Amino acid sequence: MAPTARTTPVPAAGNTPGHTPGQGPGPRERGRGALLGLAVGDALGAPAENLKPSEIRARWGRVTGYVAEHPAGTDDTEYAIFSGLLLARHGSDLTPAHVEAAWHEWIADRDEGPFRGAGFSERGTLENLRRGLAAPISAQHRHAWSDGLAMRAAPFGVFAAGRPAEAARLVAIDGSVSHDGEGIYGGQAVAAGVAAAMSGAPPGTVIASALSVVPDDSWTARSLRRAVTAARHGERAVRSAVVVGGYPWTDLAPEAVALAFGAYAAADGDFRDAVLTAVNMGRDADTTAAVAGALAGATRGESAIPAEWARAIGPARGSCLPSMAGHHILAVADALTPAPTPVPVPVP
Repeated sequence: MAPTARTTPVPAAGNTPGHTPGQGPGPRERGRGALLGLAVGDALGAPAENLKPSEIRARWGRVTGYVAEHPAGTDDTEYAIFSGLLLARHGSDLTPAHVEAAWHEWIADRDEGPFRGAGFSERGTLENLRRGLAAPISAQHRHAWSDGLAMRAAPFGVFAAGRPAEAARLVAIDGSVSHDGEGIYGGQAVAAGVAAAMSGAPPGTVIASALSVVPDDSWTARSLRRAVTAARHGERAVRSAVVVGGYPWTDLAPEAVALAFGAYAAADGDFRDAVLTAVNMGRDADTTAAVAGALAGATRGESAIPAEWARAIGPARGSCLPSMAGHHILAVADALTPAPTPVPVPVP
């Protein structure tokens, strides 16, 4: 059975029902901000993926908006939709068996798109699943440390708003099929950070919540602490603090997650600044900007996302996961957040 999202119309960006001006964003607006922010960051960062800052400057100067003619989310957005639909189906009862079955139903047992299932960690997982291996053995491949779980972790924070430990528990279940070790920790940090931001926590508390769910001596925790400490000195300092120089692959979870949190910290939660800082640092720019966008979108709400950026995000094209084609990230956000409570209208 194909995955289904909400069939009700998706309100236009910035028109979230249930938000009362002057009282801060409500849960629905924060959830929509988190997932729309993920998709916007992904689309902004995609052209800069795997580039150095010097290469970005040579091509575009400083990136201040979309540089692609037809901006769209990549595998980051489509896998986030995948995990969001899975979570909407099972909620807190999610098990590794549910996740494994969804990977077969929606990805492994289908024809693939031109991206052939996405990055290294996803390719390794698909190969193992097709060989008949089950979780957690399916995650035993050479790229279990990648940021492939971190890129799809935000829906768990939206669902478990205000409960970072629960968000971390659920995303680890999702990740058990595809990741291990630092790859799991990266996803947990993102999910917990988004969960804290969903409750209205300030950036310092969001960062502390992310650190609280990963081992203190892990590579992820060490990189994250270095990044946020360097954040007051700007993006160059953040990048210098955590980038693994000379390593050819840019999808290391400890590095990518730290860059995203560093961008978020340097911007003090401001959406535009957080996402553009992540983009202009290069490396795995679509993922770092997607994570920074999810954190800042949950912190400031959907209305903080520039309208011209939000308008570019339509239903998923299925360019990576054909089964996700037609699903809108905002419909997934609405499925994971409680409907707003109607405000009583006094009867004259």
